[in-house]
Amino acid sequence: MLQEIMTGKVKWVTDIDKSVLLNNFEKRGWIEASASEDWNFYWMSVQTVRNVFSVENGYRLSDDQIVNHFPNHSELTRKDLMIKNIKRYRKELEKEGSPLAEKDENGKYVHLDFVPVTFMLPADYNMFVEEFRKNPNSTWIMKPCGKAQGKGIFLINKLSQIKKWSRDNKGPNFVTTPCKETYVISLYIDSPLLIGGKKFDLRFYVLVTSIRPLKCYMYKLGFCRFCTVKYTPSNNELDNMFVHLTNVAIQKHGDDYNPIHGGKWSVANLKLHLESTRGKTVTDRLFDEIYWMIVQSLRAAAPVMINDKHCFECYGYDIIIDSKLKPWLIEVNASPSLASSTANDRIMKYNLINDTLNIVAPNGDIPDCKLSKNPSKEALGNYVIL
Repeated sequence: MLQEIMTGKVKWVTDIDKSVLLNNFEKRGWIEASASEDWNFYWMSVQTVRNVFSVENGYRLSDDQIVNHFPNHSELTRKDLMIKNIKRYRKELEKEGSPLAEKDENGKYVHLDFVPVTFMLPADYNMFVEEFRKNPNSTWIMKPCGKAQGKGIFLINKLSQIKKWSRDNKGPNFVTTPCKETYVISLYIDSPLLIGGKKFDLRFYVLVTSIRPLKCYMYKLGFCRFCTVKYTPSNNELDNMFVHLTNVAIQKHGDDYNPIHGGKWSVANLKLHLESTRGKTVTDRLFDEIYWMIVQSLRAAAPVMINDKHCFECYGYDIIIDSKLKPWLIEVNASPSLASSTANDRIMKYNLINDTLNIVAPNGDIPDCKLSKNPSKEALGNYVIL
């Protein structure tokens, strides 16, 4: 009898040991399994996804199995591929004569200008130099494509710094190196919107359950991450990452880091602040632009993404607002951190996983990939349909 009861339960596996996941599985009465046994739900790290969907493995998922990543999610979550896909998307829309691809008199996109000017290094080195010379007083930010949490990032404002970097990294004349050494270099947004004199960025969570047709949901409970040191565009502070990078992995080592609120604010607080300082109309327009930009980025990657019905993805979108209240898409994370730096953080992430599971595994039942997933209004929790 017990065996019969057990068989109707979802069997879960994860290789990410985080309490917000485990508590959610337990609350549903799901049963822990191992990767080598039968399982229905696998919350995987990106490395595991690579292995499962690799050509050598040829692993086939059955209709009652779902995983939390698309096979080639990196088309959106690797910094270089995201930019490449957005550039291609713009060109295609231009060819079609789409009004979305409209440009102003300076040749800038009116609607699709939501990522900073970006080049890949070493491949686009000459194009970057040309752009740099047009505006030699600009600051640029360099990021390794395959790293996270602010690792390996630095700012430059002189060509000699790039030349030094290329010598240190590449030997003479940019000898081609394996793909993992690719960097992106982007125009630094040097006039960010400041609150209390400090720079911040926004983290939004976006759940995608299908690429074609695109089905995506925005989580209402995002947050802002603040730097611990007041912002200055001064060249003397270019090396001070406590001024420039909002990543908690960096800021938590700062002298002024506050472990109680973790340098975080809820998006709701930001909205209230902006409504009281800039007005409701302007604030609403800003948030509409952010939602629109997220959908456009997903559309840009959609043609090259493998739309596997066994997959869903909860992306972490990082966005910066400049002093003119224009939002910029900085990057998209495939495995947004499920670690909690504060009590509020833990509650929010627990709810995020709970609401995600309610959409991708409705009623806590064993998944069935043949059924179309259209959750009821009640099942959405804090998600809204984008």
